[in-house]
Amino acid sequence: MDRHISYNPLWKHLIEIRMTRTQMAEWIGISRNTLAKMGRDEYVALKIIERICNKMKLNISDVIEMIEKKPK
Repeated sequence: MDRHISYNPLWKHLIEIRMTRTQMAEWIGISRNTLAKMGRDEYVALKIIERICNKMKLNISDVIEMIEKKPK
C-alpha cells in the first residue's frame, strides 16, 4: 500500500496552542494557496516546511507525517 504526506501533526499542534490555520499562515507568511494545498495534504516546497519549523520552533515530524493511502 502506498503512503502519502499528511500535515495532521501540525493541525493537532495548532489546536493545542489555540491558533487557527489562517492565523498561522499570516504569522509565518504562507499564501492562502499554499495553505489550501496543505489542507488537501498536497506537497508544498520544503522551504515552507522549514519556515514553519523555524518560526514555530518545531521539528519536521511535528509538522508532517507519512500515512497509508486509503484504497479507492
